[in-house]
Amino acid sequence: DEAASGEELLEVCWRRHFLRGGAEPRPALPWRAYLSGCHPGFGPLGVALRGNLAAQWWDSALAFREQVFAVDAPLHGPPAAGAPRAGQGFRLVHSETLGEALQGKGCSREPGGPSLEEVLGTAGMLRESLLPGALAQYVSCLELVNKRLPCGLAQIGVCFHSLPESEQLNRSLRRIGERTTSLLAWFSSPRTAGQWLDYWLRQRLQWWRKFAVGPSNFSSSDFQDEEGRRGFNLHYSFPWGTETIETLKNLGDTELLQMYPGDSSKLLGRDGRKNVIPHVLSVSGNLDRGVLAYLFDSLQLAENPLTKKKNSQRKVLKLHPCLAPLKVALDVGKGPTTELRQVCQGLFNELSENRISVWPGYLETMQVSLEQLYTKYDEMSVLFTVLITDATLENGVVQLRSRDTTMKEMMHISRLKDFLTKYVTSAKNV
Repeated sequence: DEAASGEELLEVCWRRHFLRGGAEPRPALPWRAYLSGCHPGFGPLGVALRGNLAAQWWDSALAFREQVFAVDAPLHGPPAAGAPRAGQGFRLVHSETLGEALQGKGCSREPGGPSLEEVLGTAGMLRESLLPGALAQYVSCLELVNKRLPCGLAQIGVCFHSLPESEQLNRSLRRIGERTTSLLAWFSSPRTAGQWLDYWLRQRLQWWRKFAVGPSNFSSSDFQDEEGRRGFNLHYSFPWGTETIETLKNLGDTELLQMYPGDSSKLLGRDGRKNVIPHVLSVSGNLDRGVLAYLFDSLQLAENPLTKKKNSQRKVLKLHPCLAPLKVALDVGKGPTTELRQVCQGLFNELSENRISVWPGYLETMQVSLEQLYTKYDEMSVLFTVLITDATLENGVVQLRSRDTTMKEMMHISRLKDFLTKYVTSAKNV
């Protein structure tokens, strides 16, 4: 049954453009491809969902506005100091340069041409983590807080990773996946680092659960690495088992000292009256997996009013109002088409200007029944459907249908903007 629900969700997500798929005859890729980051990317609704999730993450990270700064770093950079010249990691090499170096391995190598080791040794490295880029900005950001601890650096960006051997198509050719990662690097005095780790664990678990229909599917487990450093993994329980969506780890001062060899005095921050080299707490999340978790969490099956057949249940994606890619769909009912579309266009502009995402259903030319329309919008996770009819032209009243209750109510068009804004805001503050 769980496998069936996974297949059903996959089909809905592909059909409603949350996920992009592969080639026919099986358009949607298996879930493992989306989890591993080796897929063609999200569709427009999936991109919007991830954007909303990222916006909520920024809100939570910057709740400590006086102490947390947003940073950015390039996707690739020069080989790290002390790294072996052609060592581990993903290298960025122009194909022509690589071709010349490979040709040089044969007899026709031109004198003075680069060797393969030289090419790889000087090639830029694709990032596998946001942490090095954040640590590189620690000293300059320390000045912004007048060297006062604790403080933090926050970033969201794409990182790359090697797929596990079990998912490689060819053992001798390594495949690369990518993921959208969130990072909060938190710098605190060594004496309070353990307390901060426990604090952020509570905060992050509460944050993931806040947007969930089934909060208990989000859980945590603790671990220790080879050096004995403490950490926690946050998981989501998918039908096939748990997957890690975020990792919290107390790194101590090792990475920071490696980043700034030599003069460690510039690393000193103020902890009360003492000057100390801070411990680094890394809070790193996989937002792509977070999107998949919330898609699974949101799927609900209900009776289909169009048919009483057992296998044709209505599928509703009950995404949290803050995460739903589309808050409202505007459609026209009975009445003069041109005038109704003009009303829709005006309403579309008003709602969009107030940052309420709208689906312009009134542009659709294919006639479908209202029930078919509601089924489509429920699968797209649209919170409300607004129907503009000839009654709207007469007295300004529209019909508002709720995704979650399926109830329909009449409302004056002038109240819509405030109603929708308050609805999303109140859901955010729960």
